[in-house]
Amino acid sequence: MEKTSSALWKRLEILYATKSLANRLVLKCLFTFCMNECELLRDHISQFITLLNDLKNVEVNIDDEDQTMLLLCFLPSSYNYIKEALIYGREKLSFKNVKGHLLSKDKLDNDFGSDSKVDRQASILVASKK
Repeated sequence: MEKTSSALWKRLEILYATKSLANRLVLKCLFTFCMNECELLRDHISQFITLLNDLKNVEVNIDDEDQTMLLLCFLPSSYNYIKEALIYGREKLSFKNVKGHLLSKDKLDNDFGSDSKVDRQASILVASKK
């Protein structure tokens, strides 16, 4: 994942350096975007989708797999277990599937009040098997 995200950042840097002021402003938002530990996951995903739409509006298109990698990269370290669960044994990831797994995990956590890391890991395993 690290090699792919490095290549993605290089492509984004090229876009950032060569586009209009509007493009640079939106891309700067992308470069500084990350999820806070206290932020709700569904809110973070919603903000990320808004940012992707803003990028499309300034003619910066990010392909599906790169969107997925960015979404995973922007999660805080407390989500490392879910990143590993989603990536393990897969050659490709789709934004729709990853978003679905993350939102399922968020719903399970909220429904069952999962506080411990063990509970969160169990909920992602259940969600990923669906």
